[in-house]
Amino acid sequence: MKKVFAHRGMSALAPENTLAAFSLCRQHGIKWIECDVDILSDGTVVVSHDDTLDRCTDHSGSLYDMTQADLTEIDAGSWFHDDYIGEPLPTFEQLIELVNQHQLNINVEIKSCTAGWEMTDKLLTNVISGLEKLDSERELIVSCFNHLALAEFKRRRPQTQVACLFESATLGDDWQSVLQACEADYIHPEDEGLTREMVESFKAAGCKINVYTVNDLARANQLFNWGVDGVFTDIAHRFPSKYKQS
Repeated sequence: MKKVFAHRGMSALAPENTLAAFSLCRQHGIKWIECDVDILSDGTVVVSHDDTLDRCTDHSGSLYDMTQADLTEIDAGSWFHDDYIGEPLPTFEQLIELVNQHQLNINVEIKSCTAGWEMTDKLLTNVISGLEKLDSERELIVSCFNHLALAEFKRRRPQTQVACLFESATLGDDWQSVLQACEADYIHPEDEGLTREMVESFKAAGCKINVYTVNDLARANQLFNWGVDGVFTDIAHRFPSKYKQS
């Protein structure tokens, strides 16, 4: 079955990576979500694509200078629409609770922590701790652009399926070696520049393939016809129902 991942939740309908955006998935028939996780200075794992607050909240500054106590002051919704004034920046623990409640499957992208390896190590440790609260029947993929961090995650939690993320510019001829080093189950390539021949080479190597970020229905259809397993999209609500129950 082909998969449609709601990229950062239903991010065309609600502010990205918020509980509101993830809560909309079930009513639109979407079973898979994608989220980004990073870490605060006190070790709290939060759901955020950026390592700064500037783009998607009413504050500015680095996540790595914040603690969980600071989250009460952060508005992560008013930039998007008045309906979301006061929407919080969620913790990973809160998201896991929502995923269990709504019976969603989840792709967790561990951000390539820019605060150094000590914080990256703590991020891995605390993500693994958070995942212990995920219901066993929920499906899970963990992905990362930082393949060193992904390999370390896989070493610590070998039962979890992992995916190597690649930008088009970094997807070199050594991709198979990278996947093998990470013991990866999936390759997650960028849509831009992806060709049928590349998809065929991934499939020939036994890789499962989820492509990001596909916001054109015709392109998604083409990719599915080429044999990709899933697509990440900001417009999951617009996909035909045949893709929404995978």
